[in-house]
Amino acid sequence: MTVDVLVIGTGISGLTYAINLGEKNPKLSVLLISKSDLNESNTRYAQGGIAVVSNFNNDSFEKHIADTLKAGAGSCNPEVVKFVIEEGHDRVQELMKWGAQFDKTKEKLDLAQEAGHSEKRIVHYQDQTGQHIQEALIAKIKTFPNIQLLERHTLVDLITDHHAKEKFNRCYGAYVISQEEEKIITITSKITILSTGGAGSLYAHSTNPSIATGDGLGAAYRAKVMMEGLPFVQFHPTALHPKVNGNTFLITEAVRGAGAKLLNSKGERFMLNHDPRAELAPRDIVARGIQAEIEKQEESYVWLDGAEIELKQWKTHFPTIFTTCEKLGIHLPENPIPVVPAAHYFCGGIKVDSNSESKLKGLYAIGECSATGLHGANRLASNSLLESLVFAQRAASHTLESLNENLPDQAFYNTIPEWKGDAYSNSTEIKDLKNYRSELQQIMTQYVGIFKTTKGLEIAEKRIDQLYRILTKIYNSNKLTNGLCELRNMVSIAYLITKQSQERTQNQGVFYNHDYVK
Repeated sequence: MTVDVLVIGTGISGLTYAINLGEKNPKLSVLLISKSDLNESNTRYAQGGIAVVSNFNNDSFEKHIADTLKAGAGSCNPEVVKFVIEEGHDRVQELMKWGAQFDKTKEKLDLAQEAGHSEKRIVHYQDQTGQHIQEALIAKIKTFPNIQLLERHTLVDLITDHHAKEKFNRCYGAYVISQEEEKIITITSKITILSTGGAGSLYAHSTNPSIATGDGLGAAYRAKVMMEGLPFVQFHPTALHPKVNGNTFLITEAVRGAGAKLLNSKGERFMLNHDPRAELAPRDIVARGIQAEIEKQEESYVWLDGAEIELKQWKTHFPTIFTTCEKLGIHLPENPIPVVPAAHYFCGGIKVDSNSESKLKGLYAIGECSATGLHGANRLASNSLLESLVFAQRAASHTLESLNENLPDQAFYNTIPEWKGDAYSNSTEIKDLKNYRSELQQIMTQYVGIFKTTKGLEIAEKRIDQLYRILTKIYNSNKLTNGLCELRNMVSIAYLITKQSQERTQNQGVFYNHDYVK
């Protein structure tokens, strides 16, 4: 297949980018690749909302900028923080024009407060903000006849000079694999967008869907694209301890913003011992506080006590959480919720500029798979959807400029080879992929999680290297499958996180090595 623009990933970043492009130039051929069905993405699971200045009476851009810089622990790019927050207001208004609606009180937006924010500024739709945005964007994207959708396909590799006869130092598209037939398709494009999310599935507990396996990150790594900030993995402090249908269920930070308190197994409110802001301290502090408490007690979880929140508010503001807890026999607000920290968001990723273009021309990265400079060492709550909206619009505008440049002609793209190495084997090793994946998750959770040590990182490096050697052997002697694709990416990113963690010499933001504590 040949298209003008290939978008890999269909969360808020990919969909917003494609809509912007479709509105500005409806003649371009655009192909969207979705790893699952169109509804499934990290965006869908974002409960809290979008951090944006909309009440200019109490709030200001300056306050939001200051909160973001403080949460980022000195690692944010101030220029990026400034334009994201200043442009964010218009982007959210644009999103509302496309069909997204947010909760209101007397015709004004009902703004919530989350940890690290000095004002109420989170626009939301109950506790289903991500799902609502996803559905609105999908409805909008289907109005563009020039935008094609390809569901249940996984990124295998980017097409670069490595695959081409002539060298233009660009990205020329991607190889993707269909999950049903497990056939590999060659898709050439003038512009390629990675909006593939993070790699939360590297950890035993993650608020991400199981498809969050770092596919874009892994492909970029193999294409030798610059990556930075990967050790800055943010853990959400409060995920429901018993998994729901095998998946980790998020308890939004807004619950703590509404008054819920964290208690240990003795019923003690422990967060005051870690930070004067207690439950509303930034996520890294709260997650470490919970993890430290868990390690001191027999139970592998702590309690989130929402007794101060009225039943009516539970039902109106947090209906999904209320219903899920009821099904598990947790009756709110009387019963506390058992919670644990869970891998939530990658603050680092593919290094991009202010237009979301990587160092490899023609390759853009938007959203969680990118490192824009907004988040620094710790993402401020609900800044991620804002980042996606702003950078998607900027990337779309820059794409139109890039398409007017002197690009390779169609004859060149016709020389891109089909995927090779599709040997077939009934190897029993393929059947062991789930076990290898589980082993990798255990390694990352134990040694490269919320708390790290120098010795633990050395152990992780050796064990990940062993898995890499096993996977390389399987990869070289078997037909490529979706599961093998995912695990190859996961092992690559686990290795990178571990190596970059070893290079860090001090604790900062979400990165915490016990050996660096004075």
